[in-house]
Amino acid sequence: MEELTGGETWRVFRIMSEFVEGFESLKDIGPAISIFGSARTARDEWGYKTAVKVAEGLGRRGFAVISGGGPGIMEAANRGARRGKGLSVGLNIQLPAEQKANRFQDISISFRHFFARKVMFVKYASGYVIMPGGFGTLDEFFESLTLIQTGKIRRFPVVLMGRKYWEGLLRWMELTMVEEGTISAADLNLFYLTDDPDDAVEYIVRFHREAIRPAGERRKRSPLPSRETEED
Repeated sequence: MEELTGGETWRVFRIMSEFVEGFESLKDIGPAISIFGSARTARDEWGYKTAVKVAEGLGRRGFAVISGGGPGIMEAANRGARRGKGLSVGLNIQLPAEQKANRFQDISISFRHFFARKVMFVKYASGYVIMPGGFGTLDEFFESLTLIQTGKIRRFPVVLMGRKYWEGLLRWMELTMVEEGTISAADLNLFYLTDDPDDAVEYIVRFHREAIRPAGERRKRSPLPSRETEED
């Protein structure tokens, strides 16, 4: 292996500092839900209004809300968390086209590296809500499924919001990926699809209520799987 240059060595320390800041800032936030979606969603669109309602409902049920800290769906998530009296967390990213942090954050952390930021999203999440979005949103969605499928993290609720937006992708997953054998039909049960903000919140609450029941009672009364695997 080639030796690191001086600049690369210092980069390692900068990366370490992002992990340290993230861990220290988020260690006491309690149960939290990470909400993802497009930065381009306008405030008068369905996605923005729905994200506000979901985050507000989660806040009222005792969850902190984590977003990417920027505009669009990220702003809606932080706004809703504030409205619901929940802790509002923003994990901001420094981009060439500068992303301005929204004003609805109680905890605001700035990252230079996507991978450090992504660790915080999943490490401190008790669930994911996936709103309509672009490549970054898809990245977070598929990473969560991969980590759950491979047993790298405990299973947690993953909610897709917006049937019209997601139905094409889900149909492709079923008709192509399942048919080709690259995933199993059971893998399609790793997420939940809805249009209703209240339904999304209740699904998340119910999932966690079922997860903490005694194992014998859970097997008798619920088809939902328990969160069995600890994060590495």
